[in-house]
Amino acid sequence: MFFPNLDEIPSRELMPGIVARTFWGDQMLCAIVDLAANSNLPLHSHPHEQAGVVLQGELELTVAGETKLLVPGDTYLVPGNVEHSARTGNMPTRVMDIFSPVREEYKHP
Repeated sequence: MFFPNLDEIPSRELMPGIVARTFWGDQMLCAIVDLAANSNLPLHSHPHEQAGVVLQGELELTVAGETKLLVPGDTYLVPGNVEHSARTGNMPTRVMDIFSPVREEYKHP
């Protein structure tokens, strides 16, 4: 799968208002994540490193207690096992997340 077609990738609801389409290799998983307006991703952590970029909308991201409002083109890095949370404002938001190693639970059938 050298050129994944997002229109052909099944979506997966991660939680209400947050939907992802994923594709992966041996060492990383990429996710295009659509967050509805006024969505909240609660404080959590995972062993995977996470990098991302905001593609559309705005995302208030908190990593290890530091909060920043991100807009299209802004990037972020979340080390493994570091607590983080996110929320959107009054508009839908789209981000691209990259996880390493692969998050097995985010693979689609």
